Amino acid sequence: MCLSTVYANNEDAASILMSNVTRIEIKDNLVVLTDLLERKIEIDGVLLSVDLLQNKAVVKERT
Repeated sequence: MCLSTVYANNEDAASILMSNVTRIEIKDNLVVLTDLLERKIEIDGVLLSVDLLQNKAVVKERT
């Protein structure tokens, strides 16, 4: 099973939005993250990058 960590704006440890992410969806201009326990958060932003080898993604939040 591949679980990822999603960061806000950069890959700094202080900017972690969610760990153990199992799903990333784009819905109505929102990035929807779902973790292993089925918890969801919606971020008003855009998906900048996904590194499948490093199991991380970066979302740029809108201001």
